[in-house]
Amino acid sequence: MNHSRRHLLQGISASATLASLSRFGISEAFAQSATDYKALVCVFMFGGNDGNNLIIPADTAGYAAYNAVRPVSSGINIGQSELLQFQPRSGTRVFGYHPSMKRLQPLTQSGKVAVLANVGPLNAPMSKADFQANKNRPYQLFSHSDQQQQWQNADSEEISRIGWGGRLADAISPMNGAAQMPVITSIAGSVTFGQGNQTTMLTVPSSGTFGLSGITGTDAVTTARRDALFALLDEGRDHTLVAETALGLKTAHALSGIVNPIVTTANTTVDALFDTNNNGLATQLQRVARLIAKRGDLGVKRQIFFVSIGGFDTHANQANTQTNLLSQVDAAVASFYESTLALGVANQVTTFTMSDFGRTFKPAAGGGSDHAWGNHHLVVGGAVNGNALYGSFPSLVLNGNDDVGEGRWLPSTSVDQYAATLASWFGVASADLPRVAPNINAFATKNLGFV
Repeated sequence: MNHSRRHLLQGISASATLASLSRFGISEAFAQSATDYKALVCVFMFGGNDGNNLIIPADTAGYAAYNAVRPVSSGINIGQSELLQFQPRSGTRVFGYHPSMKRLQPLTQSGKVAVLANVGPLNAPMSKADFQANKNRPYQLFSHSDQQQQWQNADSEEISRIGWGGRLADAISPMNGAAQMPVITSIAGSVTFGQGNQTTMLTVPSSGTFGLSGITGTDAVTTARRDALFALLDEGRDHTLVAETALGLKTAHALSGIVNPIVTTANTTVDALFDTNNNGLATQLQRVARLIAKRGDLGVKRQIFFVSIGGFDTHANQANTQTNLLSQVDAAVASFYESTLALGVANQVTTFTMSDFGRTFKPAAGGGSDHAWGNHHLVVGGAVNGNALYGSFPSLVLNGNDDVGEGRWLPSTSVDQYAATLASWFGVASADLPRVAPNINAFATKNLGFV
């Protein structure tokens, strides 16, 4: 099925995003079933989290460079004494988390969290001279919508509606054998990240049940209504569009019967670990934990999840806004890690963050910062080679070699390398990584080693 027809179907019925269309052909290289279980969980921070205040140099010289550009008068300064310090196990530099990261900081020190520094969309390795000459420059830098797409599709040459999570699902779906449950599930709506060429993600709301209104139930009236709808759709089964829509509806109905009891039923093993009061991200991750708890019943060996939190476009009032948002991220992600411990799968579940872009190191008027490029991200899990910083931390010098303007850091690591490292851990062979990360062969290092 071509891309345009698939997206037309998604527009016609929400059920199309619930259907797993994995019956289409997949490379024989992935035709084996997995014997172990692994899950990836993407936490997307919409709006562009200011990584310059997430990870700050805590050593004397490093903090002095930070403070010179972001002094107290900027309104977005984090005091050196407020930093939650950690020292990566390789190297002598000391860094500090934003003071909101009270639970992830000790997890970092215990080796369960890694920092990926200055990562962003790249077509190929770039220098500042390349940027100035417009050589290999990614499309529409500093634009929310375009950069959200490029982080999700790992393709900075064009805007594709196929995400790298979806391509990863395409690649490994045979590992799930005959399981009816799709590989990838979003608890944050329909997003590019989860759309594949052969597979489509399951979309589950963060609260309540989901399914097809009016045809879910076992009473006589509902049953008759459902049978009539499906019979009507079957009348046009020789027409491709109608046949695909019918398949989507029927698959969605079947999946709602499987998934609703899991996501809406309290789980005594994990639920108490989450404080979902005023924390929508914790609510989403609680549902992910409930689904992982039932992995055996679902018959899956590989699962990918997408959750999100918004509000990071902090052009003003950044200090208060980011403190509130990062507190939610810290609590939700730490609770989720604890839930994987409780379920006995901490070494098999890896959580990672993404965001539109970083923000300018140079403050903006009104106590905020503007759209930038390279950013710092976190990878959490029992399999993570943690208490370490991967990639190259930028030199905090305005107009220096790492700065393409106002402290917009030129990434030293690409989204493709980020995706390829996670895909390798997930079971994708090195030769097949370009299926997931299209630009990966442009980079000498394909596996960054953080997991």
